[in-house]
Amino acid sequence: MSLFSLVRYRFFLYAGLLPYLLGAAWAHGIEKAFRPGVFWLGFLGIFFAVAGVEAFNEYFDSRMGTDRVFNPEDEAPISDKVLWLGLFAFAAAAGVGLSLAVQGGWPVLLYMGLGGLAAVFYVGPPIRWVYRGLGETMIALSYGPWMTLGSLHLQTGRFSWGALLASMVPACLIAALAVVNEIPDYHQDRLVGKRNLVVRLGRRNGVALYLALAGVGLAVPVLGTLAGFFPPFALLALAALPLLGLSARSAYATYEEPRRFVPAVRYVVLAYLVGTGGFAAALFL
Repeated sequence: MSLFSLVRYRFFLYAGLLPYLLGAAWAHGIEKAFRPGVFWLGFLGIFFAVAGVEAFNEYFDSRMGTDRVFNPEDEAPISDKVLWLGLFAFAAAAGVGLSLAVQGGWPVLLYMGLGGLAAVFYVGPPIRWVYRGLGETMIALSYGPWMTLGSLHLQTGRFSWGALLASMVPACLIAALAVVNEIPDYHQDRLVGKRNLVVRLGRRNGVALYLALAGVGLAVPVLGTLAGFFPPFALLALAALPLLGLSARSAYATYEEPRRFVPAVRYVVLAYLVGTGGFAAALFL
């Protein structure tokens, strides 16, 4: 399996990079601070961290048999080389983080440590957050406040309540993406012991949950703009609303048919990209 097939592009383009860019956009547009060298070094660290997350997810899911519950002959177990790839990627990310901490102080270590605990143990032993029903929470925190505020701190050395509110946009949207991805895997996840929210609530309630999470994420720019935290252009995030509507229509019609459910997932991915990307662009400008 090649590195590019192992590390899925959606995590790099949507989950991993956009919250980091959002923090930098807040620093540049709202606080008028931007350090290009620090930005690119942090970008490299995020690259390695997301590569590690994907490698670990693929490896431990393969070992648990999640993707082969009903068709065990479809895929051979993933090689131990993937585990070593993940360990190398996390080590490289830690190295970058330590380098940044020398410049940015202990808060960089805090954000790095929190993100590391979520990433390494999302499906990895002994914690396995996703098997304890905390996977969605870890994803929301990692790709919301921790990554956004960490990115901001690299640029400004400060905490910002406004940026914390802004981080709720990717946090809620990525949580919605995590939930919608669980719906087609409902039976497999039940059988291997993943106690995620869809397993606990059922598929139809899972549809309602991911739509609610995404709706809250898109409500944040409206509330923040009305409260004066965000500039009016932050409402560009609402361009994701039609995509969320298309996902809802598809999801309620197909939530019991995994193959036909794919468009519902894709629309949420696009909503995450348009909502978070448009919001970050508005803050940057």
